[in-house]
Amino acid sequence: MQRRGLLIILSSPSGAGKSTLARRLMAWDETLTFSVSATTRAPRPGETDGVEYFFRARAEFEAMVSAGEMLEHAEVFGNLYGTPKAPVEAAVARGRDTLFDIDWQGGQQIRRSSLAKDVVSVFILPPSLAELEERLRGRAQDSEAVIAGRMQKSRDEISHWAEYDYVLVNHDIDETEAQLRTILQAERARADRQPWLIEFVRGLNDEYAVRRGGEKT
Repeated sequence: MQRRGLLIILSSPSGAGKSTLARRLMAWDETLTFSVSATTRAPRPGETDGVEYFFRARAEFEAMVSAGEMLEHAEVFGNLYGTPKAPVEAAVARGRDTLFDIDWQGGQQIRRSSLAKDVVSVFILPPSLAELEERLRGRAQDSEAVIAGRMQKSRDEISHWAEYDYVLVNHDIDETEAQLRTILQAERARADRQPWLIEFVRGLNDEYAVRRGGEKT
């Protein structure tokens, strides 16, 4: 009675809350597998290779792309980001759900991949641009130039909201998390994600036929 695993894509402008929501979903459901991306950017304070990202040199990253080992990849703010393909395919086959914290470019590539039927995509919108900028400044990790660049890019990112299955406005992080949980539970229960149902219902029909035969006898 095993279903296929889901690819749960969370996207948003930088600072809108997708990383926090991803961490909360992982804490809520320990069966979720987090997709660790590879990147060419330098680690931030407190980040560990293989945990937040696989930190790779540009030449090594580009070699992985050329070898077809990436499910998706993109260049963002001068750095390359991408998702190794093999672990995701293995998780889907085992019925494990994989959570992606990626931008719209990566999400678009996955939705066009061979695993497209297993995708559930959610776009997170900020309640306002003013609050988005406040959140970016609150990180105290980026320079003014980087913050300005992220704010400028947010308009382009937000323009892709209609490409997603679900769109949530993150007014309140607790409420948005609850909505994500509901989405995940509903998507897991969809009939087309349960390949075992065909044989199960066939068995019920066979049982019904046996019962009818016994009644006639």
